[in-house]
Amino acid sequence: MNWNEIEGNWEQFKGKAQTQWGKLTGDDLDVVAGKRKELSGKIQAAYGKTQEEADREIDDWIARS
Repeated sequence: MNWNEIEGNWEQFKGKAQTQWGKLTGDDLDVVAGKRKELSGKIQAAYGKTQEEADREIDDWIARS
């Protein structure tokens, strides 16, 4: 799976993202709206992670999806 597929089907993946990153609210994920950089920023803010850590988590999540 690649990010274009996730972005195009964000409404379907939103629930999976919230399961993966439970601190993110529905409002947070609405703001993300399928944008990878936005998701990375929200993960960084909620979990105190670096951009590299957040990006690695997103890559791992995509690989499992």
